[in-house]
Amino acid sequence: MGPLSTSVNGQTIGSPIQSPAPAPSPAPEYTNLTELLSVAGPFNTFLDYLVSTKVIDTFQEQANNTKEGITLFVPKDSAFSKLKKPSLSNLTGDQFKSLCFFHALPHYYSLADFKNLSEISPVSTFAGGELYSLNFRYVSGTVHLSSGWANTKVSSAVHATYPVAVYQVDKVLLPEAIFGTNIPLVPAPVVDIAPDADSPDHGKNVAASSPDSSSRSSSYRMMNWGMLNHLFLAIVGEFLMFLLF
Repeated sequence: MGPLSTSVNGQTIGSPIQSPAPAPSPAPEYTNLTELLSVAGPFNTFLDYLVSTKVIDTFQEQANNTKEGITLFVPKDSAFSKLKKPSLSNLTGDQFKSLCFFHALPHYYSLADFKNLSEISPVSTFAGGELYSLNFRYVSGTVHLSSGWANTKVSSAVHATYPVAVYQVDKVLLPEAIFGTNIPLVPAPVVDIAPDADSPDHGKNVAASSPDSSSRSSSYRMMNWGMLNHLFLAIVGEFLMFLLF
């Protein structure tokens, strides 16, 4: 069917039929982070920190009012109860806020994205700065992350739909900017090493470690004493016979 037209004074006036405009793409679904964390797992401690520091408001703004989205690493409640040293009790308000920001990346990342992310580590977190960065390793589909003070892994994907990704971790992520770069090393286990055969103490160590060494020495002394005793009696007997005859 051609365009609609009409004739006025011998001139044709008309306009073509326009095809309907494409429907706009649906906006990302709004994600209420407070509600999500309160029902998704044992994250009450971390959620309380986000609310008390008002960091949750910044995260919510990033999640729903930017195109970048957000990625959260959320420690379980048990991760905070197991944390002994360093303690969080002496942190200032600003440090506590930075600690919360340290558990987020200002971009949405699916689990598959961490394979490429591990190649450009360290990655700056929402807290910003070199000492607020995380290192990632992607091994056989498992995401490992390290803050220097804590080495952990993503144990489950709580929510992974753009623009919000929430991943559960088993340890609290502790930034070097707050707790320093003097990270305590785990002492290596002590291993007993046997001495070399040419060592001057080798014979002593073998004798000391042998359970039969003392018994063999006692038997040797008893045998020598018995031989001397028989020799003494023989000499005495010969002397007596000489006196009698």
